[in-house]
Amino acid sequence: MPLVKVSELEKLNNLVVNQIDIQEGSGAFLIEGGKGKESKSIKVFYHKPINFSEDSKILLVIPGAGRNGDSYRDAWIPESEKFNVLILSPMYAEDEYLFEDYHLGGIMTGLNLEEAAEAVPNTNQVKLNEEIFNFTINPDRETWLFEDFDRIFELAKEATGSAQSTYDIFGHSAGGQILHRYTILKPYSKADQIIAGNSGFFTMPDTTLNLPFGIKGLEVSKEDLKASFQQNLVLLLGENDNETETGGTMLKSPTADLQGNGRLAKGQYFYEKSKKLAEQLGYEFNWKLVTVPNVGHDQELMGDAAAKILYE
Repeated sequence: MPLVKVSELEKLNNLVVNQIDIQEGSGAFLIEGGKGKESKSIKVFYHKPINFSEDSKILLVIPGAGRNGDSYRDAWIPESEKFNVLILSPMYAEDEYLFEDYHLGGIMTGLNLEEAAEAVPNTNQVKLNEEIFNFTINPDRETWLFEDFDRIFELAKEATGSAQSTYDIFGHSAGGQILHRYTILKPYSKADQIIAGNSGFFTMPDTTLNLPFGIKGLEVSKEDLKASFQQNLVLLLGENDNETETGGTMLKSPTADLQGNGRLAKGQYFYEKSKKLAEQLGYEFNWKLVTVPNVGHDQELMGDAAAKILYE
């Protein structure tokens, strides 16, 4: 892990909300939360390459469940310099953004997880009792987490004088969960290429299936789905991120298990079912499935693969 100078720590501790100063090299800035979370803040870790210009690409990197935007930013520094890309990795504090706010993007509230979910001892599994699980659908799209990404891009664009009109975005594990939901539920964003890696479970583009495994009750129209399937989404799967992988957390429930055992199988299931639905509706389907050989639940190696897809 890279050493951090005392002066850099002082800068991180003295950040002021909405004062965005992106200098060459690594740093961070604070922005206020989105609608309904204005009293909270989001710390965005960045790396600005030495040869940055107004034509440089911009990449948002969405962390996993650890919310460690600093580590994810650090993992992308070599690619930032090699491909001349501005890296932006937002950190959502766990005490301010709960599981439903982060992993699920805020589309659901009031989850009774303490009652309905239980960790399986000596495993990475969490069992969900669907019979007692309950929640409330949040219909206010402007409060969903997905709204933050365009905003972060626009703020960074203004601060750096970038001429880019779109950005790329990569997420791993919980970040992958966020981004496949982002593709389905915010298809009119400014994101260009979207790479969702190693998701633990999926929300299917199925209007007959209840949340969080489908989109029933979210008022997603066929035109919305059409636009979603036209997005440049890559489902990035680790070949070894299967039922024997012990990294990360695996959700177990009757509906989750229908998607397959292990993240590899679940990702394949999500892709094939989505492709079949698009074909049935007669919609263009731009999503791609890419499997990374000999890689498990590893954000750095998956990031390396994502960089090749994006910039080589």
